[in-house]
Amino acid sequence: MITIKTPAQIEKMRKAGKLLAELFEEISKFIKPGISTLELDKFAYEYIIKHGAKPSCLHYQGYPNTICTSIDNVVVHGIPKATDILKDGMIVSVDIVLSLDGYHADATRTYLIGNVSEEKRKLVEVTKECFFEAIKGLKDGSRLGDIGARIQHHAEKHGYGVVREMVGHGIGAHMHEDPAVCNYGTEGTGMKLKEGMTLAIEPMINMGTYKIKLNGWDCRTEDGQPSAHYENTVLIKSDSVEILTMI
Repeated sequence: MITIKTPAQIEKMRKAGKLLAELFEEISKFIKPGISTLELDKFAYEYIIKHGAKPSCLHYQGYPNTICTSIDNVVVHGIPKATDILKDGMIVSVDIVLSLDGYHADATRTYLIGNVSEEKRKLVEVTKECFFEAIKGLKDGSRLGDIGARIQHHAEKHGYGVVREMVGHGIGAHMHEDPAVCNYGTEGTGMKLKEGMTLAIEPMINMGTYKIKLNGWDCRTEDGQPSAHYENTVLIKSDSVEILTMI
């Protein structure tokens, strides 16, 4: 069921989004070659708890950690491990969901570790651009299909593959709510967006084929090429969109 948030609920989501944005600011200072993804997970867990929030992913459908850390050809849901050491030249997407006062915020950033190839750097930049292309002109009355169409157009213009199986989603009192927000589609199609809707929009873009391989939580590109991920929680307003997970 799609929920339209009240002003009071929106304010709670703003506070959750601000806290998550601040956490990513701290992670950007902490992340570097030589640390493990499990150290990142511990850092995020302690930050979330210290600020009176809860890690939404921890134990969700059996997921064992606070964050997802997806290195190079891992698309999403990479499980932090002590043996996964970040090395020069890697890219790693860090996906975090937290809840504060009963409302969730969800965002992802893909980080460049040390000296990264120009090809990987471009992939990360274009993936971020896909998000901002998706929200251009988004407002009450826009169509859901506009989001995916714009992501797909921008990614494919650069020769990249757009993941089909994994999608964005509504968010609020629950981490995953309706509607599903695809990263591909046709502009002018789908349901009309309404003021007060909150969505997690999250382009997942592969350097090669859009096809993926799934094995439990593990989700990788079929051809072994790198993948990048960029996500924010947004609020649909009467004449615009507000990004809740950016400072």
